[in-house]
Amino acid sequence: MYFFIFTEINTPLVFVEQCWQYLFLGLIQGLTEFLPISSTAHLFVLPLLLGWDAPGVSVTASLQLGSIIAVITYFRSDLSHLGRAMSKALYQNHWKDPSANLLLSIFLGTLPIIAFGMIVKLFWLDYESSFVRSIPSIAIVSILMGILLYLAEIVGMRLKTIENLKISDGILIGFSQCLALIPGVSRSGITITTALMAGYERKSAARFSFLLGIPAISIAGLVELKEAFASFELAHAFPLLLGISASALSSFFAIDFLMKFLQKQSMMIFSVYRLLFGILLLGWYY
Repeated sequence: MYFFIFTEINTPLVFVEQCWQYLFLGLIQGLTEFLPISSTAHLFVLPLLLGWDAPGVSVTASLQLGSIIAVITYFRSDLSHLGRAMSKALYQNHWKDPSANLLLSIFLGTLPIIAFGMIVKLFWLDYESSFVRSIPSIAIVSILMGILLYLAEIVGMRLKTIENLKISDGILIGFSQCLALIPGVSRSGITITTALMAGYERKSAARFSFLLGIPAISIAGLVELKEAFASFELAHAFPLLLGISASALSSFFAIDFLMKFLQKQSMMIFSVYRLLFGILLLGWYY
């Protein structure tokens, strides 16, 4: 079955199949990007279960652009405040403003993932075929992340809020984001887990995680999208654009769900899901 966007489209049937597959992948990307369950793992595993070829890094990163559209739309008010805070900080030297502090934390917290991402891109040439992108690795990582999320819920004090975020905490959470380069970790999962362990309340942990992800996911998505578009004719881009649109819609609903869910509920359900996902994946593989 044809899958990749650079595959030559010979018949309307193949084109319809590609549209359906990218629509499905876009929905999965959106639902799993912001829930702490790893979008990369699901985008790798589910196509295999359905008998499709696994999407490459370029495809998964490109679909993340839909998630970026969603998170920017959802947090547009926050981003507006951050923009005004940046203006005051630069022109009036108001760096003690909480919004300016948050902005600086996002900036400094983004630098590690950019650096590590470039290292992987430039020097880990067999990354797509490496063990970290195998079923056993994804399963084991999922189990470990389930345990970490459970521990974060147990030991986290949940006293801090995003309004009093320390820059050092922002940098720490930013470094933890680098682990998301390993499929199965989950960018939102590891950053929320780290924030919880650092003592932040659940909703603040999720909010900072989402805001922190905007620069990193945007850069990764744009770089991979540029490379993907260089490989095929413009007419063949429609399936991918359909997937990005589906990703945007499902991402928005996933963000809204999680922010409301965390007002009253813990992260335990996601910890259990990750444990079961990893165990079942190992059972299926072996």
